[in-house]
Amino acid sequence: MNTKHKKDKIPLLILTGPTAVGKSAVALKLAQKLKTDIISADSAQVYRGLDIGTAKPSLEEQRMVKHHFIDLVDPDQNYSAADFQKSADAIIEELWKSEKLPFMVGGTGLYIKAVTDRYAFGPKGADSAIRAAFEELINREGLDQLYRRLKTVDPQAATKIHPRDRKRIVRALEVYEQDGKPISGQEAMTGRSDSPYRLIFYALHMERDALYEKIEQRVDLMLKKGFLGEAESLLERGYNQDCPGMQILGYRQLLSYLQGSMNWEKTVAEIKKQTRNYAKRQLTWFRREKEIEWIEINNMSSFYDIAENIYLKVKEITP
Repeated sequence: MNTKHKKDKIPLLILTGPTAVGKSAVALKLAQKLKTDIISADSAQVYRGLDIGTAKPSLEEQRMVKHHFIDLVDPDQNYSAADFQKSADAIIEELWKSEKLPFMVGGTGLYIKAVTDRYAFGPKGADSAIRAAFEELINREGLDQLYRRLKTVDPQAATKIHPRDRKRIVRALEVYEQDGKPISGQEAMTGRSDSPYRLIFYALHMERDALYEKIEQRVDLMLKKGFLGEAESLLERGYNQDCPGMQILGYRQLLSYLQGSMNWEKTVAEIKKQTRNYAKRQLTWFRREKEIEWIEINNMSSFYDIAENIYLKVKEITP
């Protein structure tokens, strides 16, 4: 068990890993054993109506274990890592005071880092006028033009942001417009403020080919469950590609298909490819964290046994 901070600080148990590795299955069993809630660190599951494509916990699973940060905003609303940081801090304190071990689960590295390493967000929040101006520029000249501007003013941030990630491109330029300083400078400040938490940090992983096979099976299962119908319903309700929630992996490809920009075979292949790439980025992100204890998943692994092993290591710090 790896800890990072002094023992008088609130302990925070974290379970992370790449998409499709089995985090949710382990977390559900572990939370039940610990008699605690799950703090979801998943930037896609905050959106209402995005259920199948985000592998959101079912209503039955949410009845079994209370989940925080599920269904917070509509797809046309913004929800930032700074918002998550502020709310997560409050929930962690509330759980500890209620004699529950705070337990964070998810694969959104920025959300986790915002809490664990006190990500140094800029002093100014969203500016709707600046954001609207950039959105208008995208509509007029295309996202590529805005990405080229980002590469000019903040090349370091541009290397970490996908050229089609509209939300993060706009936010990075918004910060530069507000402060005259690149958003990458925030990252340089991260970690200089001591964390209020004592971290117990685990990550699940598996051999790459096995993970990629799991990802492809998961995409196929989502489509079988009605992923396309879910995207079509959201589009019919007025949520288009300009909405933050509809830019999430899988949804943006399905919108392209529904609008005639891609055929079905290419759409499915692109979702699988981009999900594999996302898993690679997640692993790269978390491998930078020296405090993580990695747990390998293989064909012989039992999610119950993994949960049991973690429980035995942390049970002495539960309230």
